[in-house]
Amino acid sequence: MSTPARGILSWQATSCGVGWALMVGLWLTMAPDGGWAASDDTQRGVSYLTQRDRSGSPDPETFYNGERGAEIAAGFCAIEDQSLDFLSSVAEAAPFRIPDEILKLHSVQESDVRTVFDGLVASSAGAAPTLYTHGFFIDFEKGCRRATVFQENANLVGRFLWFSWPSNGELTNYTHDEADLHWSVPDLANAIARLDATFGKGQFNIAGHSMGGRGMALALYDVAVRHPDVRVGHVALLAPDIDFGLFARLVPRIRPIVKSLTIYVAEADRPLALSEQVHGYPRLGQAGNDVGVLDGVEVIDLSDLPVRSPSGHLYHIYNTEVGDDLNQLLNSDLLAGDRRNLVRTGDNLWRLQRQDDQ
Repeated sequence: MSTPARGILSWQATSCGVGWALMVGLWLTMAPDGGWAASDDTQRGVSYLTQRDRSGSPDPETFYNGERGAEIAAGFCAIEDQSLDFLSSVAEAAPFRIPDEILKLHSVQESDVRTVFDGLVASSAGAAPTLYTHGFFIDFEKGCRRATVFQENANLVGRFLWFSWPSNGELTNYTHDEADLHWSVPDLANAIARLDATFGKGQFNIAGHSMGGRGMALALYDVAVRHPDVRVGHVALLAPDIDFGLFARLVPRIRPIVKSLTIYVAEADRPLALSEQVHGYPRLGQAGNDVGVLDGVEVIDLSDLPVRSPSGHLYHIYNTEVGDDLNQLLNSDLLAGDRRNLVRTGDNLWRLQRQDDQ
C-alpha cells in the first residue's frame, strides 16, 4: 500500500463511504415512483471524435464498443436526465457528493468529422474551444455522461470537443486500456493539429483526465516533433496518470508549443496510489512530488478541498471549486497568479481553497 504521506484515505473513511453507498443504493431501490421528476427539455451532451469500433447495435448505450475502429468517427452524443428529489435530504448529510439526478445516454447522432468541426466553430462563437479526453475504465456511454457534466462544471458548453479512445470500460483491464491509449496517441495528435488549422495558433485549449492526461502529454510531444509550428493555448491535466519522471523529461519539448501547462494534483487520490503500486513510480497527479523541477509548469494542489467522491479522483466533475478554477483558466485566460481562491505555496505551486473559506 502507498504511504500515509501520499494522502490515502483511512480504512475508517473508506468504510464510511461504503456504508453511505449502501444506504443510497437502498434509497434507489425503495424509492416510490413519485420521487422522480422530469427535467427540462434542454438537450445535453457533447460533440465527439472516436476511434471506437461500431458494434452494429442501434442501442445508443452499445453503439460503440471498446475495440479499435478502422477510422475516426464523429458526431454528438445526447444525454437525458431525471431528477432524484427524494435523495436531497440524504445528499446534504453524506460525506461525498450524491448526485441529485441520473444521467442516461439518449442518442448517438453520427456525422462526418468536418461537420463536427464546423459546428464547433459556430458554437464557440469566437471563443477558444477545449479538446478533452478521458481516462481508464470508461466505455462510450459512461464517457459521454461524464464529459457532459465536466463541460458544464467548467462552463465549457458549446466550446467543447470530447475525444473518446477505445477504453473497454472494464475495471480489470488496466493494461489493455494502456495499450489502446498508446495506440490512440497519433490520432489525438492529429486532432490537435486540426484544431490549430481550424481555429488558429493558440486559439484552442487541451484537457485530459487520469490516463487521458498521459495520452494528451504524449500527443503534445508527438505534435511538437511532427508539427513544430502548431501552437496550443492552455493545457490542463487533471489527476494525470503518467510517470512523474517521464513527464519531467517531456516538458522541455512540450512547453514551447503551449501557452501554459497546468497540473491538478490531490493527496486523497486512491486510483493514482494504486497506479503507483502497479508501475513502481509516483504519478504526476499525486500531491507531494518535487514539482519545482517542472520548469514552466503551474501545479494546483486540491488537497484542501472536500473529497466529494469515494475515489478522490473525480474532482473535475464533482467539485465546483475546480470547475470555477478551470473556467478562469480556459475561458478567462488567467494564469494561477491572477485567479481567485489560490494560495501560493511554492515557486510554481498553489493550493486551491474552498470558496466559502475566502
